[in-house]
Amino acid sequence: MKIVIGGQVEKKEIERLIKELEPTIETVVKSDLEAAMQMKTGKADYYFGACHTGGGGALAMAIAMLGRNQCETVSMPGKKPKEENVIEAVKNGKKAFGFTGDHVETAVPMILNAIKANS
Repeated sequence: MKIVIGGQVEKKEIERLIKELEPTIETVVKSDLEAAMQMKTGKADYYFGACHTGGGGALAMAIAMLGRNQCETVSMPGKKPKEENVIEAVKNGKKAFGFTGDHVETAVPMILNAIKANS
């Protein structure tokens, strides 16, 4: 599995956490445009991105390139990630996930667990 990491903040922290939780997952950090292109061309399986709002800078290019139906805002300021929403998003085929930088420690494991459970 390959996860491309975009968004505006915490890219290295997201990558570190993915590697800590699932060392076999291949990760690559890219600009938002490059990350979305990796997804669009099938060079990555999932996109993780963080920004200050959870859906703006984290997912804007992914939404533009992949379509809203492939993207999920996992958290926003004042709205923590909810496991049931993440599980539902993965089951519904969402491939790009955005969240706020302050929710990285919660969102990343939650998304990874949902992906593993759905595989």
